[in-house]
Amino acid sequence: MSFAPRPHFDWHLKTRTVPLGRRTIVMGILNVTPDSFSDGGHFYSPEQAPEKAIAQALLMLDHGADILDVGGESTRPNAIPLTAEEEQTRILPVIEAILKQRPEAILSIDTFHASTARYAIQAGAEIVNDVSGHLWDADMSRACAELNCGTILMHARGLPQEWVHLPSLASGQVLPLVLTELQQRVEAAIASGIAREKIVLDPGFGFGKRLDENYPLLAHLDMLHHLDLPILVGISRKGFLAHTLAQNAALAIPLESTTGLAADRLHATTAANVAAILSGAHIVRTHDVRPAAEAAAIADRVLGAL
Repeated sequence: MSFAPRPHFDWHLKTRTVPLGRRTIVMGILNVTPDSFSDGGHFYSPEQAPEKAIAQALLMLDHGADILDVGGESTRPNAIPLTAEEEQTRILPVIEAILKQRPEAILSIDTFHASTARYAIQAGAEIVNDVSGHLWDADMSRACAELNCGTILMHARGLPQEWVHLPSLASGQVLPLVLTELQQRVEAAIASGIAREKIVLDPGFGFGKRLDENYPLLAHLDMLHHLDLPILVGISRKGFLAHTLAQNAALAIPLESTTGLAADRLHATTAANVAAILSGAHIVRTHDVRPAAEAAAIADRVLGAL
């Protein structure tokens, strides 16, 4: 087996620049939500002040997170939609509190609402991570251009409420679809005034790709380098990993259902993250920061030996 060297980029954020490719950047997931698929309610409930979320943020930073991605609205299938105002009441106190204690921390806001992006960047976040690739709010590209922030464009196939009804994709359809539609999102973002050096791409594992439809994307992740932009992968605890484990009788024994508990997917996540890094991913987005950072250190050393 052979791997190709990972291309290097300088990612220009709101106030600083992050080198990408020399080592893997670990992005910790902080869901300030009651209903996220993996950790909903762990770090937020309507009755709670944000102390639990802040404590988790500080722990992830101490465990090696380079960036924290703060989200206030779940995008799992059948999640309850929020108003932008409610999303903001969840995330803004957390962003402000983290930066008060760790002013050097790099924060990303996970939102598809342009107004939330504006408030979060004004509060000190450096990056807008939009799972829709700026499709679900027509003002998002303009907002990111005006904010001059880092921008993550993710590929999503349809809306979360539509995913169970989407037609299946053949193995050979997945990568061309993602490449074509991400290229369209990049062109639209640049036409709106977002500088190319601000953009990172996320192929959107699980977002409109069901179960085994995700594996062709992981197997051919290096093909995304044809778009000549950095790559972020968000594979952490995804259902397609558990589905694979459940198909193996020996591995399925401890699972409580066909997909098991999200927190039981750590080792599968680690394997997928390593595969992605060796295929050229620059950033891994994860719930479990320390294991991801350790896995990335080994994968990076492999790439460094090429």
